[in-house]
Amino acid sequence: MRRKVILTCAVTGAAAINPKHPDFPDIPKKIAESVIEAANAGASIAHIHARHPSSGRASREVAHYKEIVDRIRQSGVDIVINLTAGHGATFYPDPADESRGLPESDVASVEERVAHLVECRPEIASLDVATGNQVDGNREYVYLNTTRTLRAMAQSFREMGVKPELEIFEVGDIIFANKMLEEGLLDSPPLYQMVLGVKWASPADADTMQYLRRYIPAEAPWTALGIGREQMRVVAQSVLLGGNVRVGLEDNLYLERGVFANNGQLVQRAKTIIHSLGEDVATPAETREMLKLKNWT
Repeated sequence: MRRKVILTCAVTGAAAINPKHPDFPDIPKKIAESVIEAANAGASIAHIHARHPSSGRASREVAHYKEIVDRIRQSGVDIVINLTAGHGATFYPDPADESRGLPESDVASVEERVAHLVECRPEIASLDVATGNQVDGNREYVYLNTTRTLRAMAQSFREMGVKPELEIFEVGDIIFANKMLEEGLLDSPPLYQMVLGVKWASPADADTMQYLRRYIPAEAPWTALGIGREQMRVVAQSVLLGGNVRVGLEDNLYLERGVFANNGQLVQRAKTIIHSLGEDVATPAETREMLKLKNWT
């Protein structure tokens, strides 16, 4: 029997936009249209960041998320909605005094970080079980998620009926996620996502994926994503290892060197890989059943 593989499309992300891309989804209307494009191409889940309608810069304003989600739901398209909750955890230390954050730091309370989930009630939201050094262009920052914050966010997700997508960058992240499961902060089945190829985190290769998979509970569904040129290689490797997949412009802008992609094209290419390896893409309805999702109508 062909296995059902959940295919997520991360349509926009929060990073600075490459101005050379001809049609990057940079405002709420275009982000919603890109989600619909991904759904029509066969994606099971859409992972969504909001951007300011005036500037295209990353936003965590509730109104921007509400506009995107309302546009998707009013379109009648069927896709599982997955909103990021990874914002509000960016600390830029002052080089002259690393105990102080620079003005562009954005470290928010748990209530601020989940406010858009309260309003929009997605089926899934990302919970980044990670703290570490990361890079934005040529600037380094600390992605800051304390165990206190993570426990509080997990409890909030549980009370809202939102499934956490447990984004893990290192093996210790899985170990702490497993601890939250043991403590009853996560409902079964927990959903894990390997984030591979981020600078100063886990590399995007088969050895790393097999190592991380050893620490994920045997019954838990998991997904893997690869950054940039590793995107489709990770798709293939994840399918072979029994996992699910994520593609999209958040992680990779190109179909091939020098050829910009859109989200529909990236979904289609991932589908081709999945089918070529003898498996099928899960429909949104099948995804809801597999993950035991709650907030859907």
